[in-house]
Amino acid sequence: MRKYHRPVMAIIAALAILALGACAGPYDKYAEQPVKITILETTDVHGMITPMDFTKNAATEYSIAQFAGLVTEKRRSGELLLVDGGDSLQGQPIIYYNNFLKTGGTHIWSDVVNWLRYDVVTVGNHDIETGHPVYDKVFTQWRATVVCANILKSGTQEPYFTPYTVVNKGGIKIAILGMTEPGITTQLPAAFWSGMDIIDMVECAKRWVPIIQKTEKPDVIIGLFHSGLDYTYGGATADTQGNESGSQLVAQQVPGFDLILVGHDHKGWDGKGWDPVAKAKIDVKDPNGKIVPIFGGLDYVRSVPVIELTMAWDKKARTWNKTIVGSLVEMKGLPVNADFMTAFKPEVDEFVAWKNQVIGSMNGKISSDDALFGDAAFTDLIHRLQMEICADPANGLKPVQVSFVAPLSPTAVLPIDPSGKVTIADMFALYKYENYLYTMDLTGEQIRKFLEFSYGMWMDTMTKAGDHIIAFQKDPSGALIFDTRNNMTATKTNPYNYDSAAGIKYTVDITKPVGSRINITSMADGTPFSLTKTYSVAINSYRGSGGGDHLTKGVGLDPLALKQLKLVTSSTTKDLRYYFIKWFQKQTGPITPTRDDNWKVMPEDLAAAGKALDYPLVYPPQK
Repeated sequence: MRKYHRPVMAIIAALAILALGACAGPYDKYAEQPVKITILETTDVHGMITPMDFTKNAATEYSIAQFAGLVTEKRRSGELLLVDGGDSLQGQPIIYYNNFLKTGGTHIWSDVVNWLRYDVVTVGNHDIETGHPVYDKVFTQWRATVVCANILKSGTQEPYFTPYTVVNKGGIKIAILGMTEPGITTQLPAAFWSGMDIIDMVECAKRWVPIIQKTEKPDVIIGLFHSGLDYTYGGATADTQGNESGSQLVAQQVPGFDLILVGHDHKGWDGKGWDPVAKAKIDVKDPNGKIVPIFGGLDYVRSVPVIELTMAWDKKARTWNKTIVGSLVEMKGLPVNADFMTAFKPEVDEFVAWKNQVIGSMNGKISSDDALFGDAAFTDLIHRLQMEICADPANGLKPVQVSFVAPLSPTAVLPIDPSGKVTIADMFALYKYENYLYTMDLTGEQIRKFLEFSYGMWMDTMTKAGDHIIAFQKDPSGALIFDTRNNMTATKTNPYNYDSAAGIKYTVDITKPVGSRINITSMADGTPFSLTKTYSVAINSYRGSGGGDHLTKGVGLDPLALKQLKLVTSSTTKDLRYYFIKWFQKQTGPITPTRDDNWKVMPEDLAAAGKALDYPLVYPPQK
């Protein structure tokens, strides 16, 4: 045996160590010490920046201020990925103020995004609803990357926004693909999304995931989608092109995702998906059989998913072992972050001074709860406003004979102030969304069909006391389903689709089958109503562009013609709240809201019994 001197042996040993090191992969260090990354997602914040609901002038136990404390805690303890799922630029009056009144300088939500140091944000339908002048400006103020792959520049395959981004957390490459719900083009006037085409989410993901895998070779792929899970929502199916709730379909049909984060439906998802037939949560698997966890927070930051991603390297297989666990964490009970509140106090104080401006007064108080069961002073006031706004030549609208209105919030109260003073803040309780006012021409028969569709989705068929008057959702066993989003028994359609009409007199016979309930007896002034005559109708922009399907499935109008506003005869240039504010400011004395009783539910005794049964289901007693 050949003998070596010690120096030679030392050199050989050193070379062997170097050789071993050269063979080691860049991730081998993560075999013994896995990387742990916390992922936090907000979605559908809708302007809930501080713990105050300015539409109700009531304190809340949830807001970005509480969330800021959670962010600070998680950032101190390790790697943090912070994302938002869209719908931040619409909702609370403080956002409206920054969108349309305080248009100079940095938007308050931009300050929030930058203060919290969000990494990535996607685009929501209500962000687009603010219009190009708002979102085109605000998105540029964020240090976070705005990702949305399925909004394209019109007539091209080029994304309007950055389709995806790659962030590095603890040495891990995380690719984040953004998408939004494609229903925007049928829900909003074309002016809001001019220059855009919005394509199907599954189709889009099939294009971009292979590109991301080949170009970026990421360790993790996350979908950040402003879209819900129940692909049957609105009567759609898994095969519906442009499905509004397509997030789960993407997970099931497009391989490559490790995690999907969702929003839009305000449901709250804790890792499971949804079986719309069994009405139960399920594991979601991609085409290769891999489980893809799906998480999504509740609206207004009521709860957020806290997800722990652990990346452990398998040196032998040369691949990652990925563990994803998480849960929805309520903001209720968490303290507000004092630094956050201090930082935003000047902006909040400025807004409060604006929203507390008195614009009128009312004798008495009205609420939207009665509007779910029959004619109500609440909806009649909005009808009155719409018809008078159309009648004022200064607004440039075509005068109308008929108005359509739904109670946009089932819990609205007007006015907030017990003294009867009406403030700017009240207009956000009266009207929840940034809708415009349209006029359209409809025949009497089309008006009847519109109402048949509305009440068919709204009210159940009653034959006896003990039957429900509200059309509720039911599981396969026939049991009612509780809607945690709205803290009420789940209805067949949302109350913001419960359209009634003014300008005409009619009855709704709930003992008759859907489609044969409406009997229009005359115009409101007693003159004859004709099914063949054409009438000018006031309608909000959501409904007028096809939202809720009243004009498409109900009346039978062409969805494309509605989307392109070909059937709109005139429209406001500002949102309805602006005109409501101006209307109140013009009044010379207190307003006394009244119910005009132009329609009623028949038979009245059954309707009363149905209301007595269903009211506590829609408005459960407070515990």
